[in-house]
Amino acid sequence: MGPLAGIRIIELEGLGPAPFAGMMFADMGAEVISITRKSAAADAPVANVISERGKKSIALNLKDPRGVEAVLKLCESADALIEGFRPGVAERLGIGPEDCAARNPKLVYGRMTGWGQTGPLAHTAGHDINYISLSGALHAMGRDGDKPVPPINLVGDFGGGGMFLAFGVVSAILEATRSGKGQVVDTSMVEGSAALMHMVYCFFNQKQWTDKRGVNLLDTGAHFYETYETSDGKHVSIGPIEPQFYHLLKEKLELDESFEPQLDPTRWPELKEKLAVIFKTKTRDQWCELLEGTDACFAPILSMTEAPKHPHNVARKSFIEVNGEIQPGPAPKFSRTVPTVQAGAPRPGSDTEDVLSSVAGYDSETLAALRAAGVLS
Repeated sequence: MGPLAGIRIIELEGLGPAPFAGMMFADMGAEVISITRKSAAADAPVANVISERGKKSIALNLKDPRGVEAVLKLCESADALIEGFRPGVAERLGIGPEDCAARNPKLVYGRMTGWGQTGPLAHTAGHDINYISLSGALHAMGRDGDKPVPPINLVGDFGGGGMFLAFGVVSAILEATRSGKGQVVDTSMVEGSAALMHMVYCFFNQKQWTDKRGVNLLDTGAHFYETYETSDGKHVSIGPIEPQFYHLLKEKLELDESFEPQLDPTRWPELKEKLAVIFKTKTRDQWCELLEGTDACFAPILSMTEAPKHPHNVARKSFIEVNGEIQPGPAPKFSRTVPTVQAGAPRPGSDTEDVLSSVAGYDSETLAALRAAGVLS
């Protein structure tokens, strides 16, 4: 059930990108054991946190050596551990890479931070908006004459963070099957978001992109790669970059030859104003009737409420329902080892004794003693 079935991942619970990577592993069939602090579990609300779906949750007091020992015992049979602490925190707890490797030399140790484990900023606080600032990504986002516009936290936390962590850990697990040795995967959101900018840097190096936002081909500079408001106050997007697709858009919109040449940047502002007037003449649904499903590279801009209901998303099961809540489904899709969300988010700490018994080999007497000592939830 999923291509990562049989893989065991230990996740030291955190926020944002590391739990997202853990969700990706769980979606793909891996057994993900999320370790939360015992004190946090006691106060945690019962909620369907999407990033926790499909995981097992245990709660330990990591300030107690017996709680640390439980983590190390779990590492003995795990393929990887992932964490999103500041550099040095895991080491101070006694569950850093060297501590874990001493128990399991094949263990892959995935680390997720904004700045990376080394460098002048490594120990300073930050968030997605700061990390994509340093990579050059945020500078490129926004309209001509306006300040940079953060793309919520998709580029740093998730695209440049959690996904790179997941890719790096899987790569290291594959390598460990050949070498018999684990290693540390140092994932930085600065570097991940910089990697996402590879094509823009390529264009820039080829003198096809200026270091000014909002005037280039893909950053709303071009009239044919833009969003437009419709007569009902909704919006649509167009993106016919290729000449044949642009010609089809011209044909569908009955545009005259003033819309040529397509790739003359000096004409883009004027043509954008003309298209803005045209798109205001119909509702979004009317534009869908004319353009959706053609090669004009068109799509309605859907709200979060609308997107799960679109026929294409329904047909592909792009969104799923878990515990009565709609959420994005596992991605990508596989032809044979089909990923399936087995369960929603567990109550924090609800799997503690079961996991320690079945995975770490603790007997009932040991569990009772740890419970009495306040080590377990």
